Amino acid sequence: MKFDFDEIIDRRNTNSLKYDFAKERGKPEGVLPLWVADMDFRVPPCVQEKIKESAELGIFGYSDVKSEYFAAVEKWYRRYYEYQLQEAWMVKTPSVVFAISAAIRAFSQKGDGILIQPPVYYPFREEILHNARKLVTNNLVYSHGRYEIDFGDFEKKIRDQKVKVFLLCNPHNPVGRVFKEWELQKMGEICHRYGVIVVSDEIHSEFIYPGYRHQVFAGLGSELEQITVTCTSPSKAFNLAGLQVANIFIANEKNRKKFHQAIARTGYFELNLFGLVACQAAYEGGREWLDQLNCYLKDNLDFIRTFLQKRLPQISLVEPEGTYLIWLDCQGLSLSEEEREELIVRKAGLWLDSGGMFGKCGEGFERINIACPRKTLETAAHRLLNALG
Repeated sequence: MKFDFDEIIDRRNTNSLKYDFAKERGKPEGVLPLWVADMDFRVPPCVQEKIKESAELGIFGYSDVKSEYFAAVEKWYRRYYEYQLQEAWMVKTPSVVFAISAAIRAFSQKGDGILIQPPVYYPFREEILHNARKLVTNNLVYSHGRYEIDFGDFEKKIRDQKVKVFLLCNPHNPVGRVFKEWELQKMGEICHRYGVIVVSDEIHSEFIYPGYRHQVFAGLGSELEQITVTCTSPSKAFNLAGLQVANIFIANEKNRKKFHQAIARTGYFELNLFGLVACQAAYEGGREWLDQLNCYLKDNLDFIRTFLQKRLPQISLVEPEGTYLIWLDCQGLSLSEEEREELIVRKAGLWLDSGGMFGKCGEGFERINIACPRKTLETAAHRLLNALG
């Protein structure tokens, strides 16, 4: 490969949330972290170069972007997702979670129902509750190692709970589903029928395994486009989470105005200079790096799959269709949540994300981040094997 994803980079003592805050988060010092969704790889060289160029000026005043920024984003989505964006639709925010929180306030009132599909990215639940909305759950159905949508429950919950907003996670974090076009269409038709706004978190869309394809939800037709808030960011694809940048697209002018007003009430306006620079650079010159990264992640996935099958058959891989966050079914260990925590953290010295944080239906599972050098992943696998004796 042109890019060295095997390089082990020491991230300790860099104020890394992943590596430097075990003690503050109740974990023992020295645990190997495979939890939070950032990668242990350097960003593409083109991104580093543009950030260095901006830093060398030595002035970091209020900043915004010119039309070239949108052009880079627009070209990316047109070329790789066959979806045509318009510049007027764009609203820049510091993160997708920030945008989700703003959308909840923009399109619902206190006490209104907001629907999610657990086990799902835990900030969804947190932002619903922080904003004093009613949490409504349409649990994904786990059967024979795969998650499916319960469409009957989906419509019933929307109708009976008077849901105003549906938070869609696609590709789904943590279960790894890349929903098929017909699944998205069916959910969209139900939401359109009941006047529900769809906030579509598509932040993991660049990580799709062979045989699958990401469909932009708003690209399913003009009716669905008009009820959708599409949340995108280069932060996952190019490891830019610390630079705070997301691009949100809202085709409906009335809805976009409501969203702008919700953001204005936070007092947040101009974004981080380096986030804007990095985003444009990544979309303009980072594709070769991303393609090679995806090949590397597939090999990491193949390693984990084989290791579990041969050495740890009591743990099952929930086969992912997308994302670098792998969902492990640990129910075969026959351990309680507390016993599994003792095994993984204290005995194996690993820091994963326990499934219960993604919803009660996630109990018995663990989420593991495989966006790391192979040697790191091998070390983690053998630590777990040894802990099980």
